Amino acid sequence: MGAAPRSQPGAEQAEQSPAVSDQPLGVVPEAIEAEPGPAEQPSILPAPEDSCPVSPLSILEAMFFVGNRDNKPLSAGKAAELMRDVAAEEIPLLVEELNQRYAADNCPYHIVGEGDGYRLTLRKTHSALRNKFYGRIHEARLSQAAIDILAIVAYQQPLSGERVSRLRGKPSSHILIQLVRRGLLRLERPEGKRRTPNYYTTERFLVLFNLQSLDDLPRSEDTPS
Repeated sequence: MGAAPRSQPGAEQAEQSPAVSDQPLGVVPEAIEAEPGPAEQPSILPAPEDSCPVSPLSILEAMFFVGNRDNKPLSAGKAAELMRDVAAEEIPLLVEELNQRYAADNCPYHIVGEGDGYRLTLRKTHSALRNKFYGRIHEARLSQAAIDILAIVAYQQPLSGERVSRLRGKPSSHILIQLVRRGLLRLERPEGKRRTPNYYTTERFLVLFNLQSLDDLPRSEDTPS
């Protein structure tokens, strides 16, 4: 019988060595507890820099991007309530600073005042993009009575239904309900004991009449401010 073939150097060691793990390099399996020796210290990767530090300005901007669940404008009081050490009187200054940044960066959006709050909205130059996403508002004929009521609410909001009827000189509840259904007015109940609902115009109202904000409403010397 011939002599058994001699094994190649290192072959026995190779057969006894464990299979190569498919885990990423540097990852120690949970079943194995390894302590680094004095020459091998674990490498700690530096955390990436936070390019947007948390500040009253960035928090307020985040609020505008998130928006209210019911699509209402963000009031200064509500914004200050969700921020630490910021008073409601400071919110307009922060809004102005954000708008200055948006203008300097040629952003397609800005913050506008609406009722007793603020809303982040597209500029006129980019309003066509909104129509592509949501579709154009279907043409619908508004009666003269509906237009009169919209004008009353737009210039003097918030107004209760009773107040609208008194200013118009005619019962208006049924028309107010139709305008709410069409999304041109919204109904909001104030906080407190007297919870008489008030009417406000909506973003859809601004789009329909091609307005960026209520400040763009035409005014005369007799128009209430």
